[in-house]
Amino acid sequence: MATRDLADETYVNLETFKRDGTGVKTPVWVAPLDGRMVIFTDGASYKVKRVRRNPRTRVAACDVRGGSTGEWVDATCAVITDAAHEARAYAALRAKYGWQMSAVDFFSWLFGRIDGRMILEVNLEQGGAS
Repeated sequence: MATRDLADETYVNLETFKRDGTGVKTPVWVAPLDGRMVIFTDGASYKVKRVRRNPRTRVAACDVRGGSTGEWVDATCAVITDAAHEARAYAALRAKYGWQMSAVDFFSWLFGRIDGRMILEVNLEQGGAS
């Protein structure tokens, strides 16, 4: 499955891996950016900690509850630290999710969590599903 196909999904399941190799699946919003997918999340979340330790991930299309609706694809994931790249990622997410992303932004600001968010960038590995 191409990055564009997965990035067009409303929800994508992101599987990150614990130290013992156990996968943890999380449904997330994604948007396409520069041939990759971008995700926003709480910077203190365990998925960020797992990605920093191990960039290997898997992704699959899913529903809002994380039930897979597509095949799993191997990928790598990185935390974005460049402010300009981060701004472009948020713009891509706002363009895709519109008022929903605006509402999330508002409540993140209201509860003082907006500065604690981070962008993850997912790069699908060549070769397809697993």
